[in-house]
Amino acid sequence: MLIYIVEDEANIRELESYALEKNGFEVQCFENSGDFYDSIKVRTPDLILLDVMLPGDDGLTVLKKLRDDPAAAKIPVMIISAKTTELDRVKGLDLGADDYMCKPFSVMEMISRVKARLRGVQNNKDEKISFENITMSEDTRTVTAGGAPVELTYKEYELLKMFLANPKIVLRRDDILDRIWGHDSSGRTLDVHIRTLRAKLGEYGRYIITVRNVGYKLDKDE
Repeated sequence: MLIYIVEDEANIRELESYALEKNGFEVQCFENSGDFYDSIKVRTPDLILLDVMLPGDDGLTVLKKLRDDPAAAKIPVMIISAKTTELDRVKGLDLGADDYMCKPFSVMEMISRVKARLRGVQNNKDEKISFENITMSEDTRTVTAGGAPVELTYKEYELLKMFLANPKIVLRRDDILDRIWGHDSSGRTLDVHIRTLRAKLGEYGRYIITVRNVGYKLDKDE
């Protein structure tokens, strides 16, 4: 399982990373929020260890952005911080942290808490919907095609979800427009999104098939 560490103090970052790797976890480390934001768009971790006092966006700002992002909202976050007052802990938990540890901390306790959080993730693993090599996770709002992550806009995601929920069924253009965009939309809007979605899915975009004068369907090559 993959764990992201966001910590600007090198000695603490190295201690956490070493302990986690010795316990069989894959780890990626970040010194600041900017590098972390770039990486989470590419690969979603199973858990995040987050410091509060960071250069750029501080940890609480990072946490709020994660909880406001549908694609990252359910990733477990454990704050490990030198801010140790009861008010600091309550604020972090109220903003959506799943756990809060104070520095200095016990490495053994940290590992134990990490394992406990990840057990919770595994026990509540979401159902995925898929067609051929396209897979969607509703819990994390992520999509992969052939195992590679695909970054979609909100509308593209909802459009693909509609196809995945109705494989091999012809979906009428008007029904798609009404479901995804409401009444304030045009056929041109749908065509543009279909074209972009196909491109983002790469070789698997061919599974979105045009049904002339009717609409579209998700099916194998005809």
